[in-house]
Amino acid sequence: MNKIYNCLFLCTGNSCRSIIAESIMNKLGKGQFRAFSAGSLPVGYVHPIALELLKEKGHSIQDLSSKSWELFENGPEMDFIITVCDSAAGEVCPIWPGKPMTAHWGVIDPAGIEGDYEVILTAFKDTYTKFEKMISELINKITNEEDFHISEENIERIRNSVEEKT
Repeated sequence: MNKIYNCLFLCTGNSCRSIIAESIMNKLGKGQFRAFSAGSLPVGYVHPIALELLKEKGHSIQDLSSKSWELFENGPEMDFIITVCDSAAGEVCPIWPGKPMTAHWGVIDPAGIEGDYEVILTAFKDTYTKFEKMISELINKITNEEDFHISEENIERIRNSVEEKT
């Protein structure tokens, strides 16, 4: 039986970036990767444009919610904890069961972009595209490259390589 990897994406508010990353990994991971998202100070709702974009991209949005990282302090055990905003990366995180690898994939918060609807939607699409590339590369390396060593440093390198290409 193949290992199922659990990944928790963390952000402060858990309304956009971490939700988008969770959805992408669950779709691309095809059962071999299970993603979750949470926030240190969850806002209590998922941003409507994030939901709209995910639905448009063929993701199920039914079970998405803004939630606290406290829900995950006692499990399930995570293999990876990835922060997706700079403020969450600097916060003191709980001690996670299983001592997962941690990495930071900081992406600009599309909810913080000002402008008309099209400008904001473009920011959400850019966020989606960056996460899709990073998550796709992580899944590909873990599942298809026998010589890929899973380490915090190599997970961070994935973000850096995607940033260099965009």
